[in-house]
This record gives sequence, structure tokens and C-alpha cells, in this order.
Amino acid sequence: MDVKRAIDERRAYRALEPTEITDEIVEELAHAARFAPSCFNNQPARFVFVRDPEVLARLHGSLSKGNEWATAASMIVAVASRLDLDCAIAKREYFLFDTGLATAFLVLRATELGLVAHPIAGYKENVAKEVLGVPPDMRLITLVIIGKHSDVIGRLLTEEQAKIEAARPERKPLGETTYMDGYHE
Repeated sequence: MDVKRAIDERRAYRALEPTEITDEIVEELAHAARFAPSCFNNQPARFVFVRDPEVLARLHGSLSKGNEWATAASMIVAVASRLDLDCAIAKREYFLFDTGLATAFLVLRATELGLVAHPIAGYKENVAKEVLGVPPDMRLITLVIIGKHSDVIGRLLTEEQAKIEAARPERKPLGETTYMDGYHE
């Protein structure tokens, strides 16, 4: 699969079914993430791959009610970083941007491997950090829910989430997000 196809096929599905997450899959995802660009090649992203059922069950306790569907994940990747791991030029703190790039590479590689990789913001950061042993001074930026897409809409999805599964949500027209030679609203 080429990059364009991975971009086109990537979806934030919530209907998941169990799938085996091998060491090779973890290595592929970690490898893709580490080749993302970063300021001065600082590579500020830190990834915690969680596939042990006991650790997953404890991590589920950090999920918000709207993310109950994520309990069907075969793996969750916690993505963390902190300011001093990357460039800070004037008021531009690159660690969040660079960590986002690395996460995007991971998401696209997961898509190529036939997996769903759905980043979420709905979790209790302190609970998740405690479960995973992430140091208090680190920012837990996202949890990436990894699994195999299921055509069966399960009981874990809300009615609204089930509707969204049917078709890709509309994207904004380029004219609303893209400008030439200057920013114009």
C-alpha cells in the first residue's frame, strides 16, 4: 500500500474485533514512528505499547464514558512527551507537534497493516499515567486505540457512534482550511 492509499483508507473506526498483536506488529509501528521528522532529530515522542490483558483492563479504568468502545481494543498505545525533550524556539514548543508527527506515522503504518489506529483524548491522564508508570512530569498526549475493524456494530458504541461507523465523516472543503500566499478568512 502506498502512502496516499493509507491516507485515503485511514478511518477512526470504533467497532473493533479481537486480533493478534505480534511482536512484529509492535516493531513495525515503533519503527514507523521513529522515522518521523522532528526538530533537530530530537525524537521527543515516547510510546508505551500495551497488549497485556491485565494492564489493558487497568487502563480501561482511565477511559471516559464515551470511549467504552475502546475496551474492545487488542492494544492501546500511550503517547507521551515533555517540553525539554525537544526544541523550544521563542514561544514555539515543538514537542507536541513532533510527537503528533510520529503518532501520524504510526497510525498510517497501522492502516497499511490492516489495523484501526484511533487516537483519543477522552481519558483521565493521571489514572492512565499511574497505570503505565509514566513519570508525572511527562504529558500523556493521546491514547491510540489499536484493533481490527469489525463490520458488526457492538453494544459498546453509542447510537451516534454507530451512525458514524457507516460512512466516513465529511471533511471540510479545502477553501475553509487552505490559503495561498497569506491567511485570509
